[in-house]
Amino acid sequence: MDPTGLQEARQVSADARTHFKVCRFIIEAGVKLGLRSVPIATACTIYHRFFMEVPLEPYDPYLVAMAALYLAGKVEEQHLRTRDIINVSHRYLHPRSDPLELDAHFWELRDSIVQCELLMLRMLCFRVSFQHPHKYLLHYLLSLKQWMNRHSWDRTPVAVAAWALLRDSYHGPLCLQHPPQHIAVTVLYLALQCYGVEVPADADAERPWWQVFSEDLSKRVIDQIVLELIQIYRMDAEIS
Repeated sequence: MDPTGLQEARQVSADARTHFKVCRFIIEAGVKLGLRSVPIATACTIYHRFFMEVPLEPYDPYLVAMAALYLAGKVEEQHLRTRDIINVSHRYLHPRSDPLELDAHFWELRDSIVQCELLMLRMLCFRVSFQHPHKYLLHYLLSLKQWMNRHSWDRTPVAVAAWALLRDSYHGPLCLQHPPQHIAVTVLYLALQCYGVEVPADADAERPWWQVFSEDLSKRVIDQIVLELIQIYRMDAEIS
C-alpha cells in the first residue's frame, strides 16, 4: 500500500474508533435519559448519517451526539429537555467534576446543541425518520416462539441475546448498509447459533427458516452482517 493509502486507512480506523465511542455514549446517555430503544436507535442513525455526509475533523462528535439525541426525541415523540441532555452528558464525560452551573458556558452549550440540530436537519435534507429492525425482530421472535419447543425456548435467552445484538449493532453504521428486515433476521440467526438452538424441521424444509421471514435474504448477506457485527465486538475489545 502506498503511503497515502496507508494514512487514509489509519484515519478511517481512527474515525471508526471515535464513532464507536460516541455511539456508546449515545446509547448509555439515552438509557439514563429514559429513552426507549427506538429513539436511541434513531439518535445513532442520525449521527451515522450526518458523518456519512461530512468529515469528522471539523466537528465535535459529542456535540453532534447530543444534538442527535435531542432531535431523535422529537422525531420519535419522546421529547427531551436540552438541560437534561447537557447534565447527563456532562456527568458521562466528566464523572468527577461538579454539576454544571446555569452560567454563560451552560447557555452557550445549549445554543450550540440547537444550532447543531438545525445544521443536521439541513445536511440530511430533513430526512430523519427511519424504519428500524425492532418491529421486525419482535414479530420474528413471536413467530419463532410458536415453532419452538416451549421448554427449550424458555431455557435459553435467545430473545435477550437478539435484542442485545441489535442494540450493539448501532455502534457502527450497519443500520445504513442493510435493510431492517435483514438485520433483524441476522441478529436472531446469530443468537440461535450462539446458544446452539435449532429450529424444528428446518433441515427438512423447502426453505430455511430465515428465508421464510425475508424472501430476498441470502446466506451470503447473513454472513456479511455477522462479520460486521463481529468487527464491532472486536473494536469493543480493543477499545476496552
